[in-house]
Amino acid sequence: MVRWVVFLIFVIILEIYAFQAFKTLIKSKWFFVFYYITSAIALAYIIYQLYHFDRSVGQTPKTMITMGLLLLLYVPKLLLSIILFGEDIIRFFYGLFSLVNSDSEGFLPERRRFVSQVALGVAAIPFASFLYGITIGKYNFKVIKQTLFFPDLPDAFDGITITHISDVHSGSFDDAEKIQYAIDLINEQNSDMVLFTGDIVNTHATEMDPWIDTFKGIHNPKFGKFSILGNHDYGEYVDWKSQTAKQANFEEIKAIHNKIDFKLLLNEHVKIKKDNQELAIVGVENWGRKFGERGDLNLASKGLTKEDFKIVMSHDPSHWDEKIQHDDNHYHLTLSGHTHGFQFGIEIPGWIKWSPVQYVYKQWAGLYENAGRYIYVNRGFGFHAYPGRVGIMPEITVIELKKGEKVA
Repeated sequence: MVRWVVFLIFVIILEIYAFQAFKTLIKSKWFFVFYYITSAIALAYIIYQLYHFDRSVGQTPKTMITMGLLLLLYVPKLLLSIILFGEDIIRFFYGLFSLVNSDSEGFLPERRRFVSQVALGVAAIPFASFLYGITIGKYNFKVIKQTLFFPDLPDAFDGITITHISDVHSGSFDDAEKIQYAIDLINEQNSDMVLFTGDIVNTHATEMDPWIDTFKGIHNPKFGKFSILGNHDYGEYVDWKSQTAKQANFEEIKAIHNKIDFKLLLNEHVKIKKDNQELAIVGVENWGRKFGERGDLNLASKGLTKEDFKIVMSHDPSHWDEKIQHDDNHYHLTLSGHTHGFQFGIEIPGWIKWSPVQYVYKQWAGLYENAGRYIYVNRGFGFHAYPGRVGIMPEITVIELKKGEKVA
């Protein structure tokens, strides 16, 4: 009960400041009638959905709409309120100064129209951004290409290409045409191998039912299609009627990979052979600093040596940060996902790369290197919780491996 009271007080404060900003610039009574009716309806919907959230079901399209509305309506108003609150502090001290000097103009001066204009202008930026993210950004797929050089890459694999996808979250999809477009993009890359690094669903295996044929349409390349599990694939984020039901769902999720012609690696590895040379694809179950440590790198690598060229698939990049990059077995390249780049941030290649998620994960999007050991963190194919993407677009990665030293 207390949290609802705090939430309502917070919303009321934001609405008071929003009203003051609009009142300074707009005099139409009908505007405010429309504004408060729509705001009240939106708030009622948000409260209703939050109150009736079903832990046995988990995320649904309605909960995603709710999260979208929360961000769309209240992040802009929060920024607006911060600016106007700053003006209130200045107005307060100015009033004290006037009072001491017996100024007859009144304790608080009126709000300045310019400040309200600035506040509304600043608030319009996240409003437009979140709206874009919901309507366009979540399906604005980008193909990102990366070339990596390794002096000990077997000669036979010089120039091999890998298409890497991660974090499908099929239960969030709502546009079959856009998903088919993304699958076509994957096929257009014509890579030698396709690797998927986990989170095929949000929670339930049935989420993937409408998309089996679509994802089965990913072409089977020369060296195959391989996959691993992510933290969402274990069904940990809902309340199950029984452990039996949870386990049955988990088995069905594992079976999905076979249905779409991917070889699921569960703490195991496969060797890719060409011209009597080999490289190993090492697939571990989810290992995360925050979301469970099921992955067993030693088991997955059993029989491999330090000299074998190894590509690790591990969903959570914290595994690389804490374990893989320091392992004496020398893992050349690790492919991860998980962070989604927070689905929110700013990326201007060569200029800026920022997202709130960087304060949680050291490796959160793109390529990182330590002593010749690399990790690439895919920004994710799908979306979760917030039904959109702002600044951090859904990604299809194409990595080319080359023999030799990187040219400076």
